[in-house]
Amino acid sequence: MVIVGGWFEVDPVERDAFLAERHEMMRRSRSEDGCLEYTFAADPLEPGRVILFERWESQAALDAHLAALSATTTVTPGSAAIMLYDVAGERRLR
Repeated sequence: MVIVGGWFEVDPVERDAFLAERHEMMRRSRSEDGCLEYTFAADPLEPGRVILFERWESQAALDAHLAALSATTTVTPGSAAIMLYDVAGERRLR
């Protein structure tokens, strides 16, 4: 499993527009083979911050997603950081 996690900083006034522009991207990505989770979400404590969380069955599934990724956006983040995590296993917390 591969996890992608990150954040975007946007003008707080534009955060809702930034998220709205990604709704169709989330729908398409969630329907791709190997996608387990794909979410952009507003940080409830920071008005200009958006969180990205993705889970993929494999690196190959993520690579196929990235090769096909296209998005037209009008809101550009001021900064962002996105990290990739290779997961050896998973288990329920409780």
